Amino acid sequence: MAHLLMVESWVGAMSRLLPRAIREGGHEFSFLTRDLHHYLRSAPEGAAHPLLGARNVLTADTNDLDTLLPYAEQLHSALGFDGVITSCDYYLPTAARIAGRLGLPGPAPEAVENACRKDATRQVLAAAGLPGPRFAVCADRSEAAAAAAEIGYPLVLKPVDLCAGMFVRRVDDAAELARAYRAVEGFPVNARGQRRAPVVLLEELLHGPEVSVETVTFDGSTQVVGVTDKSIGGAPAFIETGHMFPAALPAADTAAAGEMARQAIEALGLDGVVAHTELKLTPDGPRLIEVNPRPAGNRITELIRHVTGVDIAAAAVDVALGHRPDLRIRDTGLRSAAIGFLVPQATGVLEEIDGADLARKAPGVLELRLAEPGTAVKAAGSNNEYLGHVMAGDAEGPDARRCVEALLSELRPRVVNR
Repeated sequence: MAHLLMVESWVGAMSRLLPRAIREGGHEFSFLTRDLHHYLRSAPEGAAHPLLGARNVLTADTNDLDTLLPYAEQLHSALGFDGVITSCDYYLPTAARIAGRLGLPGPAPEAVENACRKDATRQVLAAAGLPGPRFAVCADRSEAAAAAAEIGYPLVLKPVDLCAGMFVRRVDDAAELARAYRAVEGFPVNARGQRRAPVVLLEELLHGPEVSVETVTFDGSTQVVGVTDKSIGGAPAFIETGHMFPAALPAADTAAAGEMARQAIEALGLDGVVAHTELKLTPDGPRLIEVNPRPAGNRITELIRHVTGVDIAAAAVDVALGHRPDLRIRDTGLRSAAIGFLVPQATGVLEEIDGADLARKAPGVLELRLAEPGTAVKAAGSNNEYLGHVMAGDAEGPDARRCVEALLSELRPRVVNR
């Protein structure tokens, strides 16, 4: 039995999937956090959060590396860890630093830091000669205005160190650029109390379908598990409204996307990681959006498991322990699986979601999870405001998305102002 140190976590799906994978692998973990109440608040009423099933629940300032690294050494001496893991993007570099300090398996910290900073990723990949959009890193509004004039509208403005599409916006002119820049400036500290980098990334707007490539890199070799498609809504924001695995693409496009992801991971120097690499399939070929050195979110890992039998969460545990993961494809009886998200259009309080009972009984449904009446609702501006999701599978071919879209069309949230 191995013992992992889990440093913080997302509070969504991975906060449940990783503990499950650790337990099913015959291992245990200790959970280290700066704010235990962050997780207590996210647990369903009357239920214990799976993270609290840890062998030890420990508290420390996980945002202060100077004190955290020696504390991790003390914990290691007393408890003995075999690996370090996290699902939360904001602590991926921290986990890598701790693993390096303790002499445990893990990716190079500098590689993780470059992958987690969108500006650094762009610079590393450009230096490696990988094709990408024209871009500029801007330290203030005047720099952004000058860069926009040089690159040309339309553009995409991105914070360099936020997740879930927060404050990522399409901008079509100088007025929209100023509004988008002001919004980012008004969010100087992220949700985990970390001060943000005071720069933004401006990029040429790429055209074409968006996909993600799910990979596992171990011992210097990257294996593509598959390619997932993505639907986007909420303009000028970029809100993920659904996914299907595998993406319904020509074989050549699937292969090109996988090869681009492998080249990006190699250029960044990542090894010993599960990665979720987002790409646009432009008329000129695949172009990288970002590399996330952790398992995919939005339950993409569950789509993959339903179709292939490959457990990406278990693979993340294995590589954190320095073990070669089992990525063999198994016949699950499904040929595709898709998820669609219920994206709120209004702000208020959820009164009810009409159509839920019919959707729950529909054939092919794998999951239906919806917000409870009384939930505070905010009109979506990122991937953080969903009212729930529906997941369905298709045993014959690539029709899972069509099934999900039909089910979503029957779900009608009633949001009221009180």
